[in-house]
Amino acid sequence: QVQLVESGGGLVQAGGSLRLSCAASGSIFRINAMGWYRQAPGKQRELVASIMYDGSTNYADSVKGRFTISRDGAKNTVYLQMNSLKPEDTAVYYCNAAVITYNDYALRDCWGQGTQVTVSS
Repeated sequence: QVQLVESGGGLVQAGGSLRLSCAASGSIFRINAMGWYRQAPGKQRELVASIMYDGSTNYADSVKGRFTISRDGAKNTVYLQMNSLKPEDTAVYYCNAAVITYNDYALRDCWGQGTQVTVSS
């Protein structure tokens, strides 16, 4: 019912920048929150940044001052601008959305397929 499509991952040198995008589509009544998680090999998935319906944001300590999350409500799209990238930022980045759907007004936790970000030293 709800699809999240991510784009923008890739390979970049340390100190470089990337911008991730995630577009939500489907039977969407309202998106309560959107966010980005990442999972490195052998590690647990962790929250990178999130943005709420009211525009408030939250960041992992490891990315504060380097990453910026933003959204375009009209397009149901969330962005993650990643600057000053470090090798330890290498991971698969997943988009997440808390969505209320039209058909039953249920709150659903939705995930994208993931996009690889690799930062070389």
